[in-house]
Amino acid sequence: MSLIGNRLGWLRSGLFWRTFFLLAFLIAASVTTWVASFSVVEREPRAQQMAAQVISIVTITRAALTHSAPDLRRELLFDLASNEGIRIYPLEATDVVEPAVATDVMKVLEAHVKARLGEQTKFAGKVNDVAGFWVSFMIEDDEYWLRLDRERIEGVSGIQWLGLGTATLLLSLLGAVFISRLINQPLARITAATRAIAKGKAPSPLPERGPTEIREANRSFNQMVADLNRVESDRAVILAGISHDLRTPLARMQLEVEMAGLNDDAREGMQSDLAQMDAIIGQFLEYAKPSDTTNSASVNLTALLDECTHEASRLADVQIHSDIAKDVNVFGNATELKRIIANLIENARRYGKTPETGIARIDISCKTQGNNVVVELADHGPGVPDHEMERLLRPFTRLDAARGQANGAGLGLAIVDRIVKRHHGTLKLSNNPDGGLRIRINFPVTGTLG
Repeated sequence: MSLIGNRLGWLRSGLFWRTFFLLAFLIAASVTTWVASFSVVEREPRAQQMAAQVISIVTITRAALTHSAPDLRRELLFDLASNEGIRIYPLEATDVVEPAVATDVMKVLEAHVKARLGEQTKFAGKVNDVAGFWVSFMIEDDEYWLRLDRERIEGVSGIQWLGLGTATLLLSLLGAVFISRLINQPLARITAATRAIAKGKAPSPLPERGPTEIREANRSFNQMVADLNRVESDRAVILAGISHDLRTPLARMQLEVEMAGLNDDAREGMQSDLAQMDAIIGQFLEYAKPSDTTNSASVNLTALLDECTHEASRLADVQIHSDIAKDVNVFGNATELKRIIANLIENARRYGKTPETGIARIDISCKTQGNNVVVELADHGPGVPDHEMERLLRPFTRLDAARGQANGAGLGLAIVDRIVKRHHGTLKLSNNPDGGLRIRINFPVTGTLG
C-alpha cells in the first residue's frame, strides 16, 4: 500500500493534475447529464416521429397492394423490397414470433401505431428467426407482416451515442489540459524562480502580463528579488568597507605592541587577540567577496585534497586520516574549492576535538558516484544537536559551546555553503553514530559555476 501511495503522491501534490481531474470530472458529469436529459426530453417526439413513419409506410403499402392489378403485385412487391427496403409476408398461424425489445420509445411507438391502425396490430422483433421491425396489417380478411430494417426505425443507436459522447469527452479533456496549463503555468514560473533563489541563483524576471492577480503577483515577486539583491549588495559593501577600515588600526596596534615594553606573556596574549581579530575581519572580507567565475576550469580534486591534508597534518592538535580516490576531477574554481576544505578542517580543529586528548581527529574521504563526486569530512568531537544542524549554515551563527571563544565570527560554514551552491553542489550535515560531526558534499563532475 505504501508503494502505491508513493506512486500516487504526484497526483495528490500536483496542482496541475488536481485542476485537470477536477475539470475532467465536471466535464464528464456535464456530458453524462446532458446525454441523459436529452434522451428523456426527445424520447416522446422521436417515438411520435417513428410511429408516423411506420403508419405512413403501412398505409401507403396497403393502398398500393389493394389498388394494384393482381398480375402486377409480384412486380410491386419486388420494387418495394429492392428500392424501399419494405418486405411483405403473409401472416401464418405457424409463425414463430419473438416480441420486440420493450424500450420506453418502443412502448410509445406501439401505442401510437395501434391508435391509428387498430388494436389488432401486432409487433415483433423476430419472425421465423428473421430479425427486423415487424408490424402486421390487414387487407380485407387477410393479415400480412411488413418488415423494415431496425436501423431505419431506431435512428441513432446506443453505440453511436457512445461514440459521440466519447468524442465530445476527449475534446473536452483536451480543453481541460489547455485550461489547466494556462492556470498553472504562472505558478510553475514562480515555483521555479523561488527554487533558484533558494539555490543562491538570480532568477530571470517574471513576465508582468496576464490576469490582474497574476500580473500583481509577478510584479511583487520581481520587486522582492530586486530588494533582496540590493540588501545583499549593500550588506557586502558594508562588511567589506568596515573590515577594510579596521585593518589599518589593527596594523597600528600590532606595531605598538611590538614597540611597547611589555613582558613576553602580555605581548603574546595581545598578539594572539589581534591575530584572532584579523582572522575575523578576513572572514568578513571573504563572505562579502563577489564570486569569481573567470578562473573556473577542470580542477584535480585529488591533488587539492592531498595538499590540504598535508598542510593540516603539520598542526600539533590535528590528526588526519584520508581515503582519497585517484584522478578525481571537477569543474570549478581551484581557490574556492581549496577554501572549502580549509574552512572545514579549521572548523573541525576548533570545535571537533576529542575531549580526552584535546586533539582533532579528522577523517577525509573522496570518491566518485556516477556523475557526482562525494567529499566527506568527519571529526570525533561532541557533535551538534540535530535541531541545530540547519542553523549552523546561517551567517554569524555559532553554537553556545563556541560563543565563549573569540576566534570566529560564525561565517566559516556559511562561506562553505555559498561556495558549494555556486558549484551546483549540495552540502549535508549529520552526526556520526560514534560521535562527531560529518559533513558530506556532492559535486557534479562537469558543469559551470552559478
